[in-house]
Amino acid sequence: MATIVVRHDRLPVNRERLNLTAIAQQRLMFVLLLIVAISLVLIGRLVWMGVFTDGQGRLGYVMAGMPPRADIVDRNGIPLARTMDAYSISVRPDKLIGDPHELARKLHEIFPDTPESAFYGKLTGRGWAYLRQRALPEQVAEVNALGEVGIEFPREKERVYPQRTLAAHVLGFAPVKDSEGFHGGMGVEAAFNDRLVDSSQRGTPMVLSIDSRVQGALENELYAGVVDQQAKGATGIVLDANTGEVIAMASFPVFDPNKLGQDDTARRNNVVQSRYELGSTFKPIAIGAAMDAGVVTSMAKRYDATEPLKVGGYRIKDDHPLGRWLNVPETLIHSSNIVTARIADEMGPEPMQKLYRALEFDQRPSIELKERARPLWPASWGRITTMTAAYGHGIAVTPLHLASAYAALVNGGIWRPTTLLKLKDGDVPKGRRVFSASTSARMRQLLRMIVMNGTGRNADAPGYRIGGKTGTAEKPFEGGYAHRSLITTFAAAFPMDNPRYVVLAMMDEPQGSHEHPGVRTAAYTSAPVVKKVVTRIGPMLGIMPDERRDVDISELMPLLSQDKGDE
Repeated sequence: MATIVVRHDRLPVNRERLNLTAIAQQRLMFVLLLIVAISLVLIGRLVWMGVFTDGQGRLGYVMAGMPPRADIVDRNGIPLARTMDAYSISVRPDKLIGDPHELARKLHEIFPDTPESAFYGKLTGRGWAYLRQRALPEQVAEVNALGEVGIEFPREKERVYPQRTLAAHVLGFAPVKDSEGFHGGMGVEAAFNDRLVDSSQRGTPMVLSIDSRVQGALENELYAGVVDQQAKGATGIVLDANTGEVIAMASFPVFDPNKLGQDDTARRNNVVQSRYELGSTFKPIAIGAAMDAGVVTSMAKRYDATEPLKVGGYRIKDDHPLGRWLNVPETLIHSSNIVTARIADEMGPEPMQKLYRALEFDQRPSIELKERARPLWPASWGRITTMTAAYGHGIAVTPLHLASAYAALVNGGIWRPTTLLKLKDGDVPKGRRVFSASTSARMRQLLRMIVMNGTGRNADAPGYRIGGKTGTAEKPFEGGYAHRSLITTFAAAFPMDNPRYVVLAMMDEPQGSHEHPGVRTAAYTSAPVVKKVVTRIGPMLGIMPDERRDVDISELMPLLSQDKGDE
């Protein structure tokens, strides 16, 4: 029997087919890698355009989901400045197909606030130009309906101030845009520009110390005072007496940062940029210095105010002379220049200069803003300078200087720099002592007495325990003083049994109110404004009127005669 062995031979391998498959796989991988590379390039380009350009080929800081400039909000989160997409209208003159004269006429009909000639100049210019920035959607639609191919409608990032003129001098503006983005023109926008454009921080709003409710009330009452008194302008501050935070800051005339005009005079922030001789508001400060210097040791000590005080070729007199001897409470209540000068003369120049320097009356105000005026410091401190500087003449400071000094005067004696940033717990600066605690306590009594019985009576808001001092000063003019041009100031704090806020109102050249026509002193111009402001903002700040509480002045009341102060 034969055995048959069957062998299963392998099929021959097609080497050519395997080579083709490998080549196809390699080519597919190459194509995939190429697609990935192209995608990465495109993504990189988009990121570049998103991060570094503004859509018109100009470098900027626009990043998806992140504004090119941080928002600014008040202490309660209310938006004060934002960066938003806005419509713009531009033209490329070389691409126009219509008649420039006719187009200019139609554009003027849509934008009547821009002259027809201005549009014609841009339509016939040599290069690309804006016809309108921050245009409304309906305006864009009207221009688009003109059917002009040379007119374009770019969407751009614009800085918008949703509260319009509110806190305009604090915020400033940011209209300047170049290859590096927006730059603040003044105010917070300029002072904190680096923080606002910092890529690591601009996604988080910057929180100011400003309370927009208080700011609105302050501006409203100042404006009402300007209108009622036909004043040239007004200035106001609300300052936290214990932290240095600016709760409100206002200056009139005002401007709208959304619509910057050619006239920039209204942009001047008189709170920090203008310096004034603030008159009798200095008297409590000078007398406080005399107390700490050991010159005033008794409230009952009396000083001669029977006649003007002659010093060299000068005569120091009282605006409303009483013709009798006055003690310290009466000196402040009746605002006596004569007695204040006598006390300063007895004290000498050194203690007063030391205090004024400690209050930084010789330096620009301590605040983050770049717009800060340097005070006018006396070139020499002779006898007459010492006497007049005690009642606010011969030295000029900003209203912010005065507000900071009053904060130290009533808060226990500690001076702190002012800030426009909301402070967190534990961030309040330690400050430095400029008045003793006992002098500060005494000053709270005296300032309250001025409002209850003296020149500040028109500022007395029932239940709010306001204390403060009036100041009426003539403006310097051609080597002398303009007797009809007055700066009237009322510097105050409340509640005086536990001071929390300083409130200052200043009127520039008031002509008298409807209630007191022709009366232009601080008692009848600035003091009533402070009363109205405090009445409105007290509840906003958690201070409710309470007529059962007050500063204890029982030991000082017997020192007063019955006549009233009337500055």
